[in-house]
Amino acid sequence: MPPAAESHPPLRVALLGCGVVGTQVARLLTEQADDLASRVGARLELVGIAVRDTAAPRDAAIDRSLLTADAEGLVARADIVVEVMGGTEPARSLLLRAIDAGAAVVTANKALLAEDGPTLYKAADAAGVDIYFEAAVAGAIPIVRPVRESLAGDRVRRVLGIVNGTTNYVLDQMATTGMGLEEAVKEAQDLGYAEADPTADVEGYDAAAKAAILASLAFHTRVSLDDVAREGIMSVTADDVAWAAQTGHVIKLLAIAELRDGTSAGAPAGVSVRVHPALVPIAHPLANVRGSFNAVFVEAESAGELMFYGRGAGGAPTASAVLGDVVSAARHRVLGGKGPQESTYAELAILPASAAVTRYQVRLDVDDRPGVLAQVAHALAEHGVSIEAVRQPTAPGGADVAEPGVAELLITTHAAPESALSATVAAVAELEPVRTITSVLRVEGA
Repeated sequence: MPPAAESHPPLRVALLGCGVVGTQVARLLTEQADDLASRVGARLELVGIAVRDTAAPRDAAIDRSLLTADAEGLVARADIVVEVMGGTEPARSLLLRAIDAGAAVVTANKALLAEDGPTLYKAADAAGVDIYFEAAVAGAIPIVRPVRESLAGDRVRRVLGIVNGTTNYVLDQMATTGMGLEEAVKEAQDLGYAEADPTADVEGYDAAAKAAILASLAFHTRVSLDDVAREGIMSVTADDVAWAAQTGHVIKLLAIAELRDGTSAGAPAGVSVRVHPALVPIAHPLANVRGSFNAVFVEAESAGELMFYGRGAGGAPTASAVLGDVVSAARHRVLGGKGPQESTYAELAILPASAAVTRYQVRLDVDDRPGVLAQVAHALAEHGVSIEAVRQPTAPGGADVAEPGVAELLITTHAAPESALSATVAAVAELEPVRTITSVLRVEGA
């Protein structure tokens, strides 16, 4: 170890939480102690691990003498506080207490940052301490720091990402094996990708929290979880997945944050943030993100298109991101300086979901007779929506699509505001020759 690391007093690290991620963080702090000291210029001393139950079974890597139920007391004697306990409280109170005591903070708590990040950023700024949160979005993938720092001098136009590994695994299994949604979710649970209660994943809450964080960083504007339009994957069927393949797409749950300049007809200026399943063309880089992997696609004015890809969850990958933040905060303790602060100078308007601009692919059953397509096209035109393509396909496998006297149409629209597209679908559903709207999916990445 370099003499400089021996000459500087050890930095006391407090760990809040000892689940899958916390266990890996504790292990890495211990096993890589010498390497970390060389990178920081001081030893990192794990002084305690706050848990709810000190008697609960733990991984053999955990030194049980470090366990404590007194989280407040632990925070009070730390130089760096690492929070991986999750939830809003007591995490928020403990982090604010740490900041007030002058400790740097590292957190992987996406829910807390999406709900009340500005409170933490403001407190850290006032106290002159660091707050890092690389692990809060996409696990080991370095996306927060590039958006927060590397692209700070550029103008980010769009962030498009697969930021939830559970739903990506489920949709990938549906596409590659033909299994239904419930079966794929059960398999994800058996493999440990999904929790016993998968609601946060399959209903899009997890992805929405990450979308709020990315949008806030990319557009220098405070975006909260409540600002994110959210739709999960529970309505996606095996038929949807099969039809997607027939039309050259795959279905992905996407987190989308866009800067709208107000030049498009009917689309006001501001920031649009949403999470929903979407058809992605197979030629797009995100279409080939398989299994539980994550990927984030960034479009910037000067940098162009950037792709960040890797494991988005799991104890070791997430702990890697946490340790990177710990090293950054520790270096500032040793050498002086401070990490980036919150950037809110833009203060752009947050647009409602109805203002988002997208494309629809609509599958519908209609009477098989002349003039039906003309009626459908007229209904679209009345709402300012134009048709990009119409197909009357055969079902996957070549089987007949519908009963005699019924035809299936597959209509893809040009880009239009969400409000116009949804109104169009409602109007089409009311047409006399339309039997049913079978499926409505957005098309992104084209």
